[in-house]
Amino acid sequence: MTTNVITRVIDGAQGWINERAPGLQQWMDRHAIKYYAPKNFNFWYFFGSLALVVFVNQIVTGIWLTMSYKPSAAEAFDSVEYIMRDVDWGWLIRYMHSTGASAFFIVVYLHMFRGLIYGSYQKPRELIWTLGVVIFLVLMAEAFLGYVLPWGQMSYWGAQVITSLFGAVPVIGEALVEFIRGDYLISDATLNRFFALHVIAVPFVLAGLIYLHLMALHEVGSNNPDGVDIKKVKDKATGIPLDGIAFHPYYTVKDIFGTAFFLVIFAFIIFFEPTAGGLFLEHDNFLPANPMVTPEHIKPVWYFTPYYAMLRAIPDKLLGVVVMGAATLIFFAVPWLDRSKVKSIRYRGPITKILVALFVVSFCILGWLGMQSGSPAQKLVAQILTFYYFAFFFTMPIWTAVDKTKPVPERVTFDH
Repeated sequence: MTTNVITRVIDGAQGWINERAPGLQQWMDRHAIKYYAPKNFNFWYFFGSLALVVFVNQIVTGIWLTMSYKPSAAEAFDSVEYIMRDVDWGWLIRYMHSTGASAFFIVVYLHMFRGLIYGSYQKPRELIWTLGVVIFLVLMAEAFLGYVLPWGQMSYWGAQVITSLFGAVPVIGEALVEFIRGDYLISDATLNRFFALHVIAVPFVLAGLIYLHLMALHEVGSNNPDGVDIKKVKDKATGIPLDGIAFHPYYTVKDIFGTAFFLVIFAFIIFFEPTAGGLFLEHDNFLPANPMVTPEHIKPVWYFTPYYAMLRAIPDKLLGVVVMGAATLIFFAVPWLDRSKVKSIRYRGPITKILVALFVVSFCILGWLGMQSGSPAQKLVAQILTFYYFAFFFTMPIWTAVDKTKPVPERVTFDH
């Protein structure tokens, strides 16, 4: 009896909304209820939805933090301490936000890796990949801006080092640095404009890009571990792909399960190791910013360290900045560098598998080197790995064309 009443109420509410906003139901059908995704999604397809979950976490916790934060060079550090010590559950919200920043990059890096190994950037998904790379770049900007706000030692000196890199730009370098900082030095003006960009401007851009990324994905359809186009084989009566299933409820349930598992790990880190031994929150950042005392070893957060290692590996400052920038921008070219006839790494030969594995290893080692002091031996290794990083992309048209491939099945498989 109670179930029937609830069903009638829900149906009535749905009918009332559809009368007044008929396009809403069509939008839901197209992008969720009647959006057919491949049946053979695996573990790697969790990270797109997890990125969205972390994004929502960052927005909600960020809004809460701004209620007590003071964007002032004189009060910023103390306001963070106030949040941690005196605001109800402030310590939890701050750790959810700081841990969420690292979690965001973890899931985004894994999401990009999935796209790389399964060829999710190949035709007709070039736009999806391109928007994804733009999201990655904007996310890096958002993370840097937020990193400065606690106004600790590493926040201050990190901002000093990163903003000074723009001084390497010929002719307009010094003026550009002054414009970014809003002053001749890192100061109250810098903190204020970084706060405005981090809290208002960049999140709006990021949200818009995520929406465009999803719309572009749903326009052409999702890729899958086999790289098979499921739209080629449809039911003649209904027009539904035979290898597709409705995103809702099947993949919404799958994503909820993945999110629950992720939140368990996320909560464990927050409650037991929120600083991750200095990786997520550096020890120097628990000291107030002091322009008169330089930290012994200035380094960025772990998710920037591979690119920081490349910067330090190049003796010339301008060339180092160019190399660091090119290391991120080169991802835009991947859809046109890959000349393989198949999408998925499952059906590619040993050359692709070995080179991709070496690329991942080199990227991780560069990340580790970026956290170190930068001895001559470490710089030499960083130079070698930086060379391989770019060689991987520049030679991609060659090794993807000559590598042997296996026949791709007509229908999706469930090879786990």
